[in-house]
Amino acid sequence: MCEGLRERLEKGLVQVYTGDGKGKTSAAFGVVLRAVGRGFRVFVVQFIKGGFDYGELYSVKHLPNIELRAFGRGEFVTQVPPDEKDVKLAGEAFALAEKVVKSGEWDFVVLDEVNVAVHLGLLDVKDVVRLVKEKPAHVELVLTGRYAPREVVEVADLVTEMKEVKHPFRQGVKPRKGVEF
Repeated sequence: MCEGLRERLEKGLVQVYTGDGKGKTSAAFGVVLRAVGRGFRVFVVQFIKGGFDYGELYSVKHLPNIELRAFGRGEFVTQVPPDEKDVKLAGEAFALAEKVVKSGEWDFVVLDEVNVAVHLGLLDVKDVVRLVKEKPAHVELVLTGRYAPREVVEVADLVTEMKEVKHPFRQGVKPRKGVEF
């Protein structure tokens, strides 16, 4: 099928996966897997995850119609105010996200951990909200991360909050390759 005849969503929505429970990125990649299976083009921008060894970096190499770019220094961002390097990398990630979303060439765009980037002061929530409002009508936009700002929740169509009820980390179980990363 030629590019011009490729199936598109009639109306792309905005999904948010947030909360203190496990599964936000996993939920987003569930949507990604479903979309790729239906022939949609998917782009994932990961904020503050660059330099880490996550399983999704390997799995996307085996799937068609998907690109993933991870930004970050490979260190957890906890410094307040944030380090200039982290602000710069988040800005680069957001600039790419804007380009990808506004191009209209991608059907699904995931901004993984974008809510955390806003919470840490790496991005301005106004820019994220503006991007949501300016996205082409057919683009499905998925935003993940703890601490989803009220402004993002208000402009979203679907918001799911993961709540931790019980987690093996509390019993000393370390993160497991292929499960947590």
